[in-house]
Amino acid sequence: MKVFLIGLMGSGKSYWATQLAKKLKTGGYDLDSLIENLEDKTIAELFDEDGEDYFRKTEAKLLRWFGEKKAFVLATGGGTPCFHDNMAWMNKQGITIWLDEAVDTLVERLLPEKAYRPLIRDLNDDALKSFLLKKRAEREVYYGQAAHRISGKDISLKALQQIIQSHA
Repeated sequence: MKVFLIGLMGSGKSYWATQLAKKLKTGGYDLDSLIENLEDKTIAELFDEDGEDYFRKTEAKLLRWFGEKKAFVLATGGGTPCFHDNMAWMNKQGITIWLDEAVDTLVERLLPEKAYRPLIRDLNDDALKSFLLKKRAEREVYYGQAAHRISGKDISLKALQQIIQSHA
């Protein structure tokens, strides 16, 4: 079973990938962490030193590597579905699940992490909500292509397991 978790930064993709992978007894991965290990740079350093285009190409290449794996849960980066036909590719490969958290929840989660996230690190706290609303609107066309969508308080390990079981 190949599972791809998508959604905005702060939506819990990495957390739920770890939880779901443990429950399914399969590998759980975070695409951004894999990129950082591969490149020996943080995401912020990659954006600063090599640019977003380089990052997105590296991201797409590493994502395609998962085509060779049989079973996993992968937390993608927030922008992953929006570039290089990644969303269509993920839909062909496995189960795509959009974790659609409320923007206010995302703001609360992201405020302490701003320094580590290149797209938001220079935003003041008020600008963060506007940024997330804009990103959500831009990315909804891609996120909306996911086979499944779970929102807010409905996001749970049980709900994720039910989705997986519906594909078994």
